[in-house]
Amino acid sequence: MDQASTTTNTPTSTPTSTTEAASNGMTKTGDVFGPGCAGVPQDGKGSLLGMAEDPVATAASNNPLLTKLVAAVKAANLVDTLNSQQAITVFAPADPAFAELGDAKFQELANNPAMLTPVLQYHVVPMRYDAKGLVAAKTVKTLAGQDVTIAGSGDNLTVNGAPVLCGNIPTKNATVFVIGKVLTP
Repeated sequence: MDQASTTTNTPTSTPTSTTEAASNGMTKTGDVFGPGCAGVPQDGKGSLLGMAEDPVATAASNNPLLTKLVAAVKAANLVDTLNSQQAITVFAPADPAFAELGDAKFQELANNPAMLTPVLQYHVVPMRYDAKGLVAAKTVKTLAGQDVTIAGSGDNLTVNGAPVLCGNIPTKNATVFVIGKVLTP
């Protein structure tokens, strides 16, 4: 039996092209772009293929670019929340972005979940977008209830002015864009 005949009430079984994928935000490992993608491991759980198999918080925990974000998500007790969400977009600040905040500010946030949670929610969109979908939308509303602005395209894509370092990273439940700045609501 072919895959299309076993799929339930969806017009197409799986995206077969980037154009088709753009309609639902799903991406493939071949769709990633950006200069920061070179920092993603080539194999193992933190690789693009490894990340595609796991839900977003688990996938991020295996990526060496995102150790500070993972620490923040754990401090806010949001691992299970992120992993259980369906079809989301995550703007994931790379470790150097957190370094720009300074150790004191990072520790202040990490020690205050009430202050940290809205900052982290500002990095999550409750709909799955790929880069083309973000560019077409121009603004998207985050879980914090506030909009972020998308500008540029390709290797010049930005989210509220933060450069996308590696975009269109697929995970089991999210499309991830590693960005070069911590967004603040």
